[in-house]
Amino acid sequence: MILGFQGPAFPQFPLEQHFWVCNVDHQNKAGYTALMLAALAAVEQEDDMNVVRRLFSMGNVNAKASQAGQTALMLAVSHGRQEMVEALLACGADVNLQDEEGSTALMCACEHGRVETVKLLLAQPTCNISIVDSDGNNAVAIALEAGHSNIAVLLYAHLNGTKAQLPVSTAAPPSCHLPHTRAMEVAPWWGGTGL
Repeated sequence: MILGFQGPAFPQFPLEQHFWVCNVDHQNKAGYTALMLAALAAVEQEDDMNVVRRLFSMGNVNAKASQAGQTALMLAVSHGRQEMVEALLACGADVNLQDEEGSTALMCACEHGRVETVKLLLAQPTCNISIVDSDGNNAVAIALEAGHSNIAVLLYAHLNGTKAQLPVSTAAPPSCHLPHTRAMEVAPWWGGTGL
């Protein structure tokens, strides 16, 4: 359980009972809200995760940081916090929101090679894998650029209505088998403008 004001001068009290005192959507000087910072936490105790879920349910899970326009979902994805990604999605996080560079949470997962997160995001009915960033690249092109051909295959299978991840050797377009530089040349074929 997360406790507030611990020490000899302060009594211990359960923090989750006092959320009503806080504006959980207030941005700090760096432009992040309490939700965004909580999305970065590594939570080990179920009681602590319950506090995080309550925080997520009380604030705007789709708020964007003032500096780069990232959402709590994007931050959780980028930092590999799968349990936070699940909690944010359960609280209505929008998978298609874009930051100032046009990146989505799916693009972040593709760039960082987070296969399980990609699968989770693709399972969301509203997930749009055709969105392009400010460079004109979609999630498939970003996965290829980052060298994650297994994720590119998963996205390609999803685009074609196949839910299971297909083995690269039998289902991948030729670009997945090519060296990184060749994959960049054929990225437009996948929906990007090139890398």
